[in-house]
Order: sequence, then C-alpha cells, then structure tokens
Amino acid sequence: MALILNIDTATEYAGICLSDNGNYIGKEEHLNQKNHASFLQPAIRQILEKTGKKLNELDAVAVTGGPGSYTGIRVGMSSAKGLCFALNKPLIVINTLLVIAQAALEEQHVLGNQVDANTIFCPMIDARRMEVFASVYDWNLLEIKKSCAFTLEDDFFNNFLKNQKVVFCGTGAKKIADNQLKSNMLISESQHSVNQMIKHSEAAYFAKEFANLATVEPLYVKEFFNPKNS
Repeated sequence: MALILNIDTATEYAGICLSDNGNYIGKEEHLNQKNHASFLQPAIRQILEKTGKKLNELDAVAVTGGPGSYTGIRVGMSSAKGLCFALNKPLIVINTLLVIAQAALEEQHVLGNQVDANTIFCPMIDARRMEVFASVYDWNLLEIKKSCAFTLEDDFFNNFLKNQKVVFCGTGAKKIADNQLKSNMLISESQHSVNQMIKHSEAAYFAKEFANLATVEPLYVKEFFNPKNS
C-alpha cells in the first residue's frame, strides 16, 4: 500500500489528489491558471483535513513535470521538491502528456471504442499559435515517440501509418483542422484530471522510479518534432 500526494499544475488545469493503495481519497481542482501558486498549498491542507491524513504519513509525492506552462510546471515542481526535502520522501515525476493520454484511453473504453495494438495516442498541449507539445504512446501507453514541440502542418499527419487508429487528445488537438484529419484519425474530447496520475504514480512508486531531488529538472521541450523520428 502507498499513500501518494499527486500534484498537477502543468496546464491551465490544476489538481491535487491524495491516493491510497491506488484509489483517490481526496481531490481539489481549479481552472484559473494565473492562480495555481495560491491554489496549491491551501488545496493540500484541505485534502489532508478532509481525509484525516498527515504529511508525514505520505509515502511519496508525485508531480507532472512537463511539458506545459513554464510557470505552472515550476509551481508544481518546486512545491513537490520542497515537500520531499522536508519530509524525506521520494519524488515521482510524471510526463504531463502521459496523463492526457490516460484520460483519452479511459474515454475510448467508456465509449465502447476498440483499443488494440493498432491504436496509438497522440496527446497535445497548446503551445500558442500553431505550435503544440506532443508525444506518441501505444495502446498500453508506452512511449514510442518522445515529447517534443512541433507546428501543426499537413506533412505531420501524413507520417502516421494508414492502418493505425490515431487518437489525438489534449488542448493542442483542438487546433487540428478538419481537412488535416485522415479517415484513421479522431480527436478525443476528454479532459484530463489529476485522477489520471494515480495509476502511473502508483506503478512508479513500487518500481522505485524516483527522481533525484538534487538534479531533477522540468521537461521543457521546444525542438521541432517529426513523428518519423524517435
């Protein structure tokens, strides 16, 4: 069993979730990106009060480390690192795009849509203008293309295999024009929440995939992305 504090402030959405043995037992959320910093510490206190838990009972702290909003990522990362230093607890860093892909995967299951080995997920975060941060995951949400920044151009969509079902998701997917989508592509309407961190933070905890508090850095991506390259 593990009691994990999950923190997600990497996008315009912010959520704090306390999970116990893989199940969430308390959650606070808000959507005002400018106030992520002022939201975070009171939200943590509220969750602990509501659940009757104490900070020193935590087994680990998990945080979305990017990509996403520079300010949002720093807010979450600095708070998570501070807690881990003070409590001598391990830090788990989760890719924001993986959390977004998890939400899309769950949506596909709820809708009854087939998800198999030919299904891939391409989560995207709006990076202003026509640029997005994105990565590609297989149907088990194993990363097959690393997180990068790229511009939504027609050539990008031609690089996906026609026999693959491609599920685009996240705020960046809303920027895709209808005429850019092929018959094997769809846009998920899912909205991720901090709940989608739990499965991955729990797995990382038991695999002891902990970040080095002294050297860990947020994931800022700006290089151009081509899905042909890993």
